[in-house]
Amino acid sequence: MTEITLEMVKQRAEADARTYGYYLNPDPKFLQSLLEGLKRNEERYGYPSCPCRLASGKFEIDRDIICPCDYRDPDVAEFGACYCALYVRKDLYEGKTEVKPVPERRPLEKQSKAYNAATTASEAKPATPTKEEAKPSGSKPKLWYCKQCGYVVFRDEPPYTCPICKAKKEMFAEIKTRIDFT
Repeated sequence: MTEITLEMVKQRAEADARTYGYYLNPDPKFLQSLLEGLKRNEERYGYPSCPCRLASGKFEIDRDIICPCDYRDPDVAEFGACYCALYVRKDLYEGKTEVKPVPERRPLEKQSKAYNAATTASEAKPATPTKEEAKPSGSKPKLWYCKQCGYVVFRDEPPYTCPICKAKKEMFAEIKTRIDFT
């Protein structure tokens, strides 16, 4: 397995920011702490979960908070920064607007699942979850597609915004199949 370096994490975040017209937080110390958190989470869980939220260590539960999280785009659009302020709009980057706290968009149900999974785990388990571990209790993943661009995803709920075209959650429709994915 390739060692994850802080430079790799930073390059990935910078590339994603450029792709979507965002900037990384201009405060070097704060940015460094966020990047270190992403690196630590990727080493711990096998995926870069958001450094400002509690991750469970179970991919299916944490899918919505893998950086960049599902909530980043609506947060940046409305508040100028994502929840942890890793990604910011140009006006905040240039210091024309002050970074203000962003309210948590992650539903309480998902936060509770992460908290329960994290507190009941006897030890953090990195790497690939087993089929049983991958499914949160009561969860029924479905196929969803974006009616605007055709993006397809397999998860409990559609993403908050489409990662391809930025369509809102309401633009997703479930794809009915004869196959039971659970």
